[in-house]
Amino acid sequence: MNISQFAKACQVSSDTVRYYEKQGIIGHAARQANGYRKYSEADVELLRFVRGAQALGFSLAEIQLILPRLEKGDFGRADIEQQLLRKMAQIDEHMRQLKTLKKELQATFASLSCPPGQSVSTAHSTATDTGSGAAAAVSRQRFKKAASK
Repeated sequence: MNISQFAKACQVSSDTVRYYEKQGIIGHAARQANGYRKYSEADVELLRFVRGAQALGFSLAEIQLILPRLEKGDFGRADIEQQLLRKMAQIDEHMRQLKTLKKELQATFASLSCPPGQSVSTAHSTATDTGSGAAAAVSRQRFKKAASK
């Protein structure tokens, strides 16, 4: 099958196929006599695996580390479990960070002291310190401004 047929079978664009080839995610396709790329069902399976892994939150860099072992048949259930557990731990950490950020946003919202409709300047801005470092960055900015006066 040519690139457009391959892309359609994998539900991606031809540009995505070319990008994956350029990045080494999928191998460069053999060429037909007319110069068109020629893809096989094995290529379709590989690209569907890549897209499925991406849908589960794996980056192309993470997938690229898995593919050589997968192609050699050296990637078993224990490896899959380990990768999934690692990804779930990353998601848990990201969720924790997002919850912290949400608390900071809520605290900042609650601390707004200017009347609605009034323009706000950086002198009026505040950030509550909940440990993420956002408030510390604002405090450093204020300290630098105060020190320079």
